[in-house]
Amino acid sequence: MPRVVHFEIHAEDPERAITFYEKVFGWKFNKWEGPIEYWLVATGEEKEPGINGGLIRRKAKPPAEGAGLNSYVCTIGVPSVDEYIGKIKDCGGKVVVPKTPIPGVGWFADSRDTEGNLFSIMEEDSSAR
Repeated sequence: MPRVVHFEIHAEDPERAITFYEKVFGWKFNKWEGPIEYWLVATGEEKEPGINGGLIRRKAKPPAEGAGLNSYVCTIGVPSVDEYIGKIKDCGGKVVVPKTPIPGVGWFADSRDTEGNLFSIMEEDSSAR
């Protein structure tokens, strides 16, 4: 069965977005030496579950606030939703769905990065109610 093997972040200001993701999640960015402005994103150690991605300068404007999405939303596993909500806010992001339980699974929250992109964070906790 086909699986997601790469993600891509679109950014109006790539440097601002890189700073956000480096500070919040500790991701590593390396400028690609190819013919387009592109950065490769390492989100963790190769032996850990997960995928790496890329970052590219946005070619179109993001959806207006309150408009429906026309994209995939990535969920990032974190050890503490509360801690990462603080980091997101401190680094210029916005929480758009506050910490919410998924009973028996864990906690999640939806946020927007400095570029207006929506993403989710998830903390595993089987006691969440």
